[in-house]
Amino acid sequence: MERFYIGLDADPEHMIGRRFKGAIILKSNWLGQMLEMMRGPLEGIQYCTRCCMPETQEGVTFDEFGVCMACQSSEHKIRIDWAKRRQELEKILEQARNESSGAYDCIVPISGGKDSVFQLHVLRRIYDMRVLTVTFSHNWYSEIGWYNLQNALHEFNCDNIMFTPNRSLVNRLAKRSLSQIGDACWHCHAGVGSFPLQVAVKFDIPLLIWGESTNETSGRGSHECPMHTYDREYFQKVSSKKKPEEMVSGEISKEELSIFTLPTDEEIDRVGVKGIHLGDYMFWDEERQTEFITSEYGWKQERVEGAYKQYKSVECIMPGVHDLACCLKRGYGRATFQACLDVRNGLMTREEGFELATKIERERPGALDYYLKITGYTESEFKQILQSLKHSSLGEIDIRYNNSEESPKGIEPYVEAFIRKHKRGDA
Repeated sequence: MERFYIGLDADPEHMIGRRFKGAIILKSNWLGQMLEMMRGPLEGIQYCTRCCMPETQEGVTFDEFGVCMACQSSEHKIRIDWAKRRQELEKILEQARNESSGAYDCIVPISGGKDSVFQLHVLRRIYDMRVLTVTFSHNWYSEIGWYNLQNALHEFNCDNIMFTPNRSLVNRLAKRSLSQIGDACWHCHAGVGSFPLQVAVKFDIPLLIWGESTNETSGRGSHECPMHTYDREYFQKVSSKKKPEEMVSGEISKEELSIFTLPTDEEIDRVGVKGIHLGDYMFWDEERQTEFITSEYGWKQERVEGAYKQYKSVECIMPGVHDLACCLKRGYGRATFQACLDVRNGLMTREEGFELATKIERERPGALDYYLKITGYTESEFKQILQSLKHSSLGEIDIRYNNSEESPKGIEPYVEAFIRKHKRGDA
């Protein structure tokens, strides 16, 4: 317990009388009370005193009262002058219009997920921007995800450029990705960063516009203290972690990875590429935004494994595998992130969040069968690799998951089922 960070260099008198979760810190036992508030499902792991965020989240920090950066950011968000931020956004968009020398004012990377569809609403319906949408396909699209993407392109009348890596490369990268970055998704993390930049350089379109800010909920930065400013290596720093040349192996050649190679600094400077997140310029509320695009544009939700909300990563079949890997490495998954948000918004208690997240995250996802099939790993090998990457704070804690009768069976990319159906003549 003594390694929990609670600002031990702070004046204890400063703690006295502070209110946490309805309890007032008393002079007689302020240290014990603070330590109790930092406890969570895993013994010996520090958790945020307000939400469910554990210390094992990458880059998370806590203040002297044990409050995580994500909770602090939610407070900063309330104090921001969003009308002023909107004016800043409008200046950026107007400059892009004025400096555009071709058919497009900006690029919007789009998956068909909730954020990218809302981005199109803002940029097309409110600001009448000439948008080129760019899609790096992970080649793991769900049927609902494919519908959402095509429906968005139809609703907003957008041109689209898509790159889809071949199935063999995706399978081989999914296998190597597990040991290299601790999840199956390096090709997706890297591709959504590199491909839009390549298109920006090729078509001379300087402005790229993303959706949710990383300062929103990750705990690695805040609206007052951003984690990273956007640059050519932004996604490499935030998610992909490894450069393409580091993914080369006996099964993967350097030449196959050219689509994941970032443009040079000189190319970026020549075009003047700049990336922004709409969530840094407007009050981001994913719940209300999802309700809006559902009712206004026919966007659809579906069950997402490892989560209790049905809208995050609905476009992909593999989030359950991604989040199980996170749970085995770090002791939490996507349901914890969702619970953190609901606790901050007053929709559930911290204890309710812990209980719900732990139950959902410890269920074996049906998509794991597909992952093991395409990689050739056994389930034992899958667990052993992630065990070797376990966060040091977890020590000897054994994270286990359970089989569930409710887990869907036969999960596979929509396109594979579609092709098989037509080859059988069932269409």
